[in-house]
Amino acid sequence: MSDSENEMDVDARFSSSSNTSARGKGLAAGLPVEAEDNLPWVEKYRPNTLDEVSGHHDIIGTINRFIDTNRLPHLLLYGPPGTGKTSTILALARRIYGVKNMRQMVLELNASDDRGIDVVRDQIKTFASTKKIFSMAPAAKSESTLGAFKLIILDEADAMTATAQMALRRIMEKYTANTRFCVIANYTHKLSPALLSRCTRFRFSPLKEKDIRVLVDQVIEKERVRIQPEAIDSLVKLSKGDMRRALNMLQACHASSKLLKNTHFLRC
Repeated sequence: MSDSENEMDVDARFSSSSNTSARGKGLAAGLPVEAEDNLPWVEKYRPNTLDEVSGHHDIIGTINRFIDTNRLPHLLLYGPPGTGKTSTILALARRIYGVKNMRQMVLELNASDDRGIDVVRDQIKTFASTKKIFSMAPAAKSESTLGAFKLIILDEADAMTATAQMALRRIMEKYTANTRFCVIANYTHKLSPALLSRCTRFRFSPLKEKDIRVLVDQVIEKERVRIQPEAIDSLVKLSKGDMRRALNMLQACHASSKLLKNTHFLRC
């Protein structure tokens, strides 16, 4: 794959499908209605499928081709916070395994919390070295047969120590036959060249204001937020391309005020 394909610079937006209500998205994720109602909006409106991650057309298209041809490499998704990196990887995992089997086949770690060498050598190594503990049903025509591979998602990997990164590199080499690694980072310069060279890289740039606006408008409607039109413009601008920031600001201000104005977001 060429460098231009390995480091795609595109913009993403999160959007729910036209026939999916907010309540439906929570139920699709296997959550009871009560739990869904208490979710942070950034989780409640997280896309469930790759098709729902709108805007990253080149990246999503390439990832879908990897799945369709059963040639998923180790992946590195990098770029600023709130641009869809984690959502893309989780949607990829749902497409491969389905919600039912994700717990057995996917290990998700946040390297900013568990960044030492012991985690890499113990938790990751144990998960990568054990065989799958269930048999996949015969794949439907539209489903991937990548279910034989385990998936390790390592978020905020640029927080790992240099020693931990070297250990991870060796584990990636040893267990490539049955495990795929999806590495997520904000900054590639904090990752070792040896680790970078083992991943196909995709760059997620800050979201365009029009893409932030799409989901913000949907959330405002579904959550019945009372907000002045100019306040929406302020929210979108202040988010600076970060969808997570936009939804967190909207939810926090909505919880404290009945009618949202410009001044509410300027104080956030």
